[in-house]
Amino acid sequence: MSELTYDTLIDDGNYLGSERARLENKVILDELERKRKAKTIAVPTDDNRVKARLREIGEPITLFGERAADRRDRLIYVLSQINAARGDDAMHVDGESSEESEEEEEEFYSPGSLELLDARRAIAEYSLPRAQQRVAQQRIDSKLDLGRIVDIRKKVFSEVKKFANLGSQIGDERPISQVRFAPNNKIMATGSWSGTVKLWNVPACTPIRALRGHSDRIGGVAWHPNATLSQGPDLINLASGGGEGSVNLWSLDSESPLSVMKGHQDRVCRVAFHPSGNYVASASFDTTWRLWDVNTAKELLLQEGHSKEVYAVEFQNDGALVASGGLDAIGRIWDVRTGRTAMVLDGHVQAIFALAFSPNGYQVATGSGDDTIRIWDMRAIKSLYTIPAHTSNVSDVRFFHADDLYFKPPVPKDAVMDGVDSVDKEEEAKSDTPEQELASAQEEWKYRSGLFFASSGYDGLVKLWSADDWLLLRTLSTDAGKVMSVDISSDGSLLASGTYNRNFQLFAPEDA
Repeated sequence: MSELTYDTLIDDGNYLGSERARLENKVILDELERKRKAKTIAVPTDDNRVKARLREIGEPITLFGERAADRRDRLIYVLSQINAARGDDAMHVDGESSEESEEEEEEFYSPGSLELLDARRAIAEYSLPRAQQRVAQQRIDSKLDLGRIVDIRKKVFSEVKKFANLGSQIGDERPISQVRFAPNNKIMATGSWSGTVKLWNVPACTPIRALRGHSDRIGGVAWHPNATLSQGPDLINLASGGGEGSVNLWSLDSESPLSVMKGHQDRVCRVAFHPSGNYVASASFDTTWRLWDVNTAKELLLQEGHSKEVYAVEFQNDGALVASGGLDAIGRIWDVRTGRTAMVLDGHVQAIFALAFSPNGYQVATGSGDDTIRIWDMRAIKSLYTIPAHTSNVSDVRFFHADDLYFKPPVPKDAVMDGVDSVDKEEEAKSDTPEQELASAQEEWKYRSGLFFASSGYDGLVKLWSADDWLLLRTLSTDAGKVMSVDISSDGSLLASGTYNRNFQLFAPEDA
């Protein structure tokens, strides 16, 4: 009898322990379920509306040191707690909750101006012919002989694998946040946390001038698609975004900006020119990205859609689409012609710091704080591939865009010769004519655009990747703790990186 009592006591103890564990698990599961439901709650992104909603439910409209994004997260948390409490008494709030859900399911939009409508029409007229031309070129490329494609890939990748350090230069007093080559590849712009944009001759790395117009760190710089130093004093060549929240436009003939576009409520991280050169997009910590008219220096569009800070923004080559990436680990592709979301890039588990459209027009690369690069296909509306790129944050991603606006693609010497008397006529008949060699060189140049891309990371490395099978081609060391930015010249002969230790580096093929 005593043994039975002893066993029973042991069983009771185990039961109490298992019951306690079950209750703890239930609390954890309930919290996970609350967080899952919280993600589906529709709350405004405008800070004033967030404050108004907090006031309605009896919460403080702001807390000490609270930013707009934190305030929005608090509203989501409070609403999820309220909904969880109502779930215990669903019969009591059934009618009210159904009315709220109907309100939340209404389409959210912001009214636009007539200037925005005109801009959308202009962008549509600009992008449609370019898209048609791109698709026509892709049809031509699809008919290339397989042997010809293999030869081009081998040639391009062999050149990429020869990249080596050409030199390093101290660029500023504080970290270099971004480096970008001018379209003519003779000038490079660097943006620094000191608030200064500097112009450099490349590959000599000699300074041209410093552009001072920001009072806080510069997050992004972007060249006008047709920028050259020979343009007039009133023509825009460069755009930059600063930590004080302004976007500056520069002529390069003056150390003062042509225009200062204000509207962001927080730090501007990245800027990008529309391919037409008539518009600039800017990404900001105020959870929005904005579209500006370059000619009037006015804001055309304030685009919400991210729950946290927007860090990256980039235009597609056609000009029809723009991508934005934020610290909420979400990327979005927007149709600028309609204002609608074309695709949501949901897959990263950390913030997105870099975006790049492939020249093929339908693939996007995103670099994230989860140390990976994801390749997205807009045709399939999904992620194609995940590259474990770096051992720390991926800070920048840049595809090679072959551009012959300011130079001609390299052609064989025979292609520019009218004929050589010493060449045997029989051998000349067997070989390609100069016209054929020139056509072949141009065909190769068009095909190599988008064939590889570069990435930079906080692990101090710059890496070059193939853009069809996503394999690593070359790893370049910068002797720096963090690489903040990377860029490839439009002739493919130079690679630049900007680092946290105030330097920028140039890389070139060893036999160049």
